[in-house]
Amino acid sequence: MDKNKNLPAFAIHTLGCKVNTYESDAMAGALRRAGFREVAFSEPADVYIINTCTVTNIADKKSRQMLHRARKQNPEALVVAAGCYVDAALQNPQMQAVLRDSAIDLLVPNRDKGRIAELIAERLFGGGESREQKGQGQDGLFVTELDGHTRAFVKVQDGCNQFCSYCIIPYVRGRILSRPVEDCVAEIRNLAQQGVREVVLTGIHLSSYGKDLLQHKTSGGTAGPEARKSDDIMNGGDAPLLQLIRAVQEIPELRRIRLGSLEPRLMSPEFVQALSAMEKVCPHFHLSLQSGCGETLRRMNRHYTPEEYRQSCETLRRYYDHPAITTDVIVGFPGETEEEFAESRRFAEEMGFYEMHVFKYSRRAGTRADRMEGQVPETVKEERSREMIRLSEEMSRSFRESFLGKEVEFLCEEEVEIGGETYGQGFTREYVRCLKKGRGFQKNELVRGAASEIFKEKAVYESLILR
Repeated sequence: MDKNKNLPAFAIHTLGCKVNTYESDAMAGALRRAGFREVAFSEPADVYIINTCTVTNIADKKSRQMLHRARKQNPEALVVAAGCYVDAALQNPQMQAVLRDSAIDLLVPNRDKGRIAELIAERLFGGGESREQKGQGQDGLFVTELDGHTRAFVKVQDGCNQFCSYCIIPYVRGRILSRPVEDCVAEIRNLAQQGVREVVLTGIHLSSYGKDLLQHKTSGGTAGPEARKSDDIMNGGDAPLLQLIRAVQEIPELRRIRLGSLEPRLMSPEFVQALSAMEKVCPHFHLSLQSGCGETLRRMNRHYTPEEYRQSCETLRRYYDHPAITTDVIVGFPGETEEEFAESRRFAEEMGFYEMHVFKYSRRAGTRADRMEGQVPETVKEERSREMIRLSEEMSRSFRESFLGKEVEFLCEEEVEIGGETYGQGFTREYVRCLKKGRGFQKNELVRGAASEIFKEKAVYESLILR
């Protein structure tokens, strides 16, 4: 008989960004250490946790849907809403209905995710009645194990000081907060020793990593020269982010380092040259664009011009032979005219991205953009979104096709069955999915072969087929 079946069961569903993925892994680990057992979200559970997102109206809707789905799956279960959707509701009078949603038993804001096991145990075994829990500062999250994973997301930074005019995240995540290098390295080293071979350094605003640590070094918190210097995103050879990457590079078991979303103005020649000298850093860079129109960028409160963004891409392509550059683009931002959209589309096409994540502008109460004139009709946003997605698909296909006939290497993650055939599956350093027919592939094995075609079966994400 399996003794673990007597333990209370929990399930987690994650919405949103890579930071949420990391935090879900950390919360799951905390619950396992506290004596709970994890099950799939589709299975019966005593506790359902929805790690929510609020970056768009669609994210809010998905958060609500998953909370109500959990309640329907087991009306007697403890349903927990955690994360950004909760923080937004606690701060915004227009979202107060969330606090009264009968599908939710426990609200856990971001600051309390590190106490998730304690809060759940109190509700299940300690007779606690309060649905809203009070925060205790830093989140205290860390990941100690990832069973069987090749890749791990590790949060090295939280919060954002940028306050782009469309974005609610600085309000729900707070100001920047960086983890010390030694803490990050210790966590990644432990994961690498357990078999993780690829780490993704991620944060809410990764480019700000270390800015707060540098400011804390100034005497008495005064704005001395070093503090004033840190008011800008730091680049060059002594950037704190580079110091962190260099330290992670020294972990012997680790084979690959990927970076989360970065600001284009971080990509100085000094910074990129330093990155290119570290062989474990993958040539896969996500530079957030949002719009290729300078006037739209100004209204968005983005701190660069299209020409500066172009220079960042050119710098990456100068130091890397064929880097994968991906981005985010918002269509239908307030005031975006047909001419501005056409300018943005032309710019994106000129940049030749590997992938482009397209978002329709979503009004968020409490942001400057919500109060702007010239709100674009939903039908126009939808049309522009479809056009930009078509462009993204064309560029993505072109990038994959550039590997055909060339020797390619991928890090195997698993064997998969497709159409009655067995394949080893994994990703190249550029994050291009690959398949190679055969059996006996081992997790974390480096697999090589000539890219002969692109697998386009509807049920499978487009992949390179290796021979």
